[in-house]
Order: sequence, then structure tokens, then C-alpha cells
Amino acid sequence: MTIGVNIRDIRKRKGLSQVELSKKVNVTQSMLCQIERGTKVPSLPLSVDIAAVLDCTLDDILEGG
Repeated sequence: MTIGVNIRDIRKRKGLSQVELSKKVNVTQSMLCQIERGTKVPSLPLSVDIAAVLDCTLDDILEGG
């Protein structure tokens, strides 16, 4: 699995839309969509922010959880 797929799966389990998550981590919905599709890779600080909003660990995002 890729980082984007892991983010998408966790986001969906938490019941958040792309728009909601993107607003909470201060990126555009388009950017989040590209990350989830695997065409962009989030920076480490953005990955940390996403993990905090999704209430998961960075390992969950990087390796799947």
C-alpha cells in the first residue's frame, strides 16, 4: 500500500471527507486528492499534521494500519 491509500483508508474509517481533512491540515482538497491517488507525496510536517487530525500514528500512515 502507498501513503496515499493509507491516508484515504484511515480518513474514511474516521468518517471525514477530503474537504474536511484538507481544511484541518491547511491544504487544498485538490492537493489531498493527489496525495491519496499517489501522484504527490506529503512532506513530513504535513504527514505529522494528517496523523494528528486522523488520531493515528505516523507509522499507520507510512506503513498502513
